[in-house]
Amino acid sequence: MFDNIQLEEIIRKRKSVRSFDKKNLTNKDLEKIKKYIKEIEDNDSPFKADIHIHLLETKKLSDNQKLGTYGVIHGATTFLGVTVKKTDNMMEAIGYNFEKLILLLTNMGIGTCWLAGTFNREQFESNMKIEKNEIFPIVCPIGYPADKKTFIESVFRSVGKSDQRKEWDKIFFENDFNTPLNRDDIGDYVLALEMLRLAPSAANKQPWRILYKNGNYHFYKEVNPNNKYPYDLQRLDVGIGACHFHLTCIEKGLRGEFQVLKNIDEETPKNLEYLFSWVVNKKK
Repeated sequence: MFDNIQLEEIIRKRKSVRSFDKKNLTNKDLEKIKKYIKEIEDNDSPFKADIHIHLLETKKLSDNQKLGTYGVIHGATTFLGVTVKKTDNMMEAIGYNFEKLILLLTNMGIGTCWLAGTFNREQFESNMKIEKNEIFPIVCPIGYPADKKTFIESVFRSVGKSDQRKEWDKIFFENDFNTPLNRDDIGDYVLALEMLRLAPSAANKQPWRILYKNGNYHFYKEVNPNNKYPYDLQRLDVGIGACHFHLTCIEKGLRGEFQVLKNIDEETPKNLEYLFSWVVNKKK
């Protein structure tokens, strides 16, 4: 799906868009988006889960079906919603699969914005016909970005420090969580980790932590004791980062696979939780 596309350029270009120009998506762009959705739903990702992506055009809604985003989104006429059947790795799967779609949309010039809390869940559930047994954590407005940002969007970007990311020595470690990862030790994986570092996350918290040990990369998340949702958004964020990491590995021919290892011998700090590992295939 990313043939002839420079992934690094797309990742660096991607940003949250909250101000749209109110134009409906063209039929050509809509058909392309629907094609991408089907390919993502039909093809396996590293994180197995039954994911469904819903597309809703507000022009087809009556006045009493309008959708609420509490003033944080302006001018959007089309929304995507993501649902999943409950499984152990459902949040990582949503993060991975939907971020892959967002990168494809970014390459099309389509604006996007992950929304986990700032939307009227009941309105979206009703209009997207979400089933009762589905987990529904995310919606995303899509459309052509407006030439001028709204005041609210400017505030969000400023308060959330959207353009800032944690430095390498805060999130990437080697052998233990007291030793920052030395870039000289990992060769071609420098770019894959840098693309992970640039990934978006809820409130820009960047909850991923990577431990490089014995030639493999172990993915952890920060534990959030104040989680207000019935699901773990930190795991979703790590799935987003894993998408950036994995797609870069594929593009650069870095072979390996994600595995959940049962015997991680590193003593994990209380504020971290092990999720999975990227096990490097050293065979050429």
